Amino acid sequence: MKMALQGATLILIEVDTAQFTIIKSWNKMRWDKTTKQLRGTADLELLDKLSGLVRLAPSVEARRQELRRVLDAVDRERTNPEPKPFYKYPVKLPLYAHQVRGANMALLEFGWVPPEGNILRLKDWKG
Repeated sequence: MKMALQGATLILIEVDTAQFTIIKSWNKMRWDKTTKQLRGTADLELLDKLSGLVRLAPSVEARRQELRRVLDAVDRERTNPEPKPFYKYPVKLPLYAHQVRGANMALLEFGWVPPEGNILRLKDWKG
């Protein structure tokens, strides 16, 4: 099996019948008859399942590790008892703790804040 990433799309070619049957049962990838390849969004669930089936290509494994880091950072923020805002959010009233957590998790998910502990903070927010 050969695999490649095109943006956030995972492409698999030369898949044997046993692998094809297993991958199709996940309902995460679609078969393209014209190009004879499987295509699907390279999300963490698909990449984790695929890593249990075959060894991932280095670029695909790097994508999997990055998605895992983001998920871990979101989980840490979800359970943070005293969240600090990553940025000075453009709201007039102070935010409740669950609102700060939600805003921080959104910044992590959209990739606007790195998932590591060294969060970049804006000094002058103009929003």
